Amino acid sequence: MAQWTSAVGPAQLARLLNSQQDRPAGPGTRRPPAYRALADGIRLLVLEGRVPVAARLPAERELALALSVSRTTVAAAYEALRTEGFLESRRGAGSWTAVPAGNPLPARGLEPLPPEALGSMIDLGCAALPAPEPWLTRAVQGALEELPPYAHTHGDYPAGLPALRSMIAERYTARGIPTMPEQIMVTTGAMGAIDAICHLFGGRGERIAVESPSYANILQLMREAGARLVPVAMADGLAGWDIDRWRQVLRDAAPRIAYIVADFHNPTGALADDDQRRQLVDAARSAGTVLVADETMTELWLDEDVEMPRPVCGFDPAGSTVITVGSASKAFWAGMRIGWVRAAPDVIRSLVAARAYADLGTPVLEQLAVNWLFSTGGWEQAVDIRRVQGRENRDALVAAVRRELPSWEFDVPRGGLTLWVKAGGLSGSRLAEAGERVGVRVPSGPRFGVDGAFEGYVRLPFTVGGAVADEAAARLAAAARIVESGGTGGGEAPRTFVA
Repeated sequence: MAQWTSAVGPAQLARLLNSQQDRPAGPGTRRPPAYRALADGIRLLVLEGRVPVAARLPAERELALALSVSRTTVAAAYEALRTEGFLESRRGAGSWTAVPAGNPLPARGLEPLPPEALGSMIDLGCAALPAPEPWLTRAVQGALEELPPYAHTHGDYPAGLPALRSMIAERYTARGIPTMPEQIMVTTGAMGAIDAICHLFGGRGERIAVESPSYANILQLMREAGARLVPVAMADGLAGWDIDRWRQVLRDAAPRIAYIVADFHNPTGALADDDQRRQLVDAARSAGTVLVADETMTELWLDEDVEMPRPVCGFDPAGSTVITVGSASKAFWAGMRIGWVRAAPDVIRSLVAARAYADLGTPVLEQLAVNWLFSTGGWEQAVDIRRVQGRENRDALVAAVRRELPSWEFDVPRGGLTLWVKAGGLSGSRLAEAGERVGVRVPSGPRFGVDGAFEGYVRLPFTVGGAVADEAAARLAAAARIVESGGTGGGEAPRTFVA
């Protein structure tokens, strides 16, 4: 019986490998042999999770043709991978990817770093900050006081607690978007909301238009749901959304869903203006596409003079085109797994009905905690703390990267939690691997693209500041030196950092 569970075609693997373009070698730099470069490229794809573990690789002759190299080169690369534990083979069954014993399985998204690793590793993988105390503790205490009446019920509220649904509706109304509680469903985070929307509207094989780049975990969620992702390139820098491209993709591909982050886009930090939002909604309406607007970053403006545009759903007064997703995870705390959907009442009813076969509902205590924050003014004070943290961390990280890595290019966003960086011609995948060896964890650009795009980028979140930001940039510079030298050894040992 074969040991592989999926397969990677020769053209697909060649495309992924060709995206790993390194900067041309400088004088005196020795390039590795062709077979070694090929083996390293496949190993990186496995470690990044872009080629799954237990995926059958193409036959040697097929891959050689796709890459325009000799079969001997492919055979030597496969043998090197087998020796290192990244490939297993059996006569008649082919060869499939593996990971050596003791190595963690690669995650397909941006999983949080285990707490026990925080002493020696600076984590720039997860764009989330610690809780804004004392507001987390106060919210939980307030929730406990409100809990007794709910404890006498079954505790399942598929649409969410009525009190919280009403409060979220009031907050939209206060933003100039009249909303009824019947238009709100509370979910387990924004991921839970988008997962429910994809299953309701998407279905396996359905096309979903996504920004390119876009949020890595959402892209992987959509892939796992069986969607066919249709990337729409973002404009350069912070210019954001190219409306002509969007109109063409929506017209030609006719996707069932389009997913956008119009408020401090993850990862670029771009902020869509009113005209871009209006045109995006018009284009989606004309194409018959459901436009999912992710508002998880909407309250995280970091500069005092930022004027926030009207919500995307404000340009859809009939409520037939836009579905809005919100969350407490970025603005408050990632451990507060409360999200919500705002949509037309019939859409909410369909989402709630489908939930009976998923998670039934969201934990009551966490809903009560968020409701306490909304109803007491604690939310606004907590988010003010979050904005100060984000601004200070952003400024410290920007200064440190500019000092340590002056060839790296980026535009400084005015809100959100992420910096999208062009890494001076280096491979983002190789930087991520080298970073692990020198004590800094950073996600590479291809995690935020479709099919190998953005190899020359990394994403840096505003989660560290002060001396930790300085140290993170120094470790990134060390990783860059390893990549520039073509090093494949252990690199520089990470230092334990005490903040």
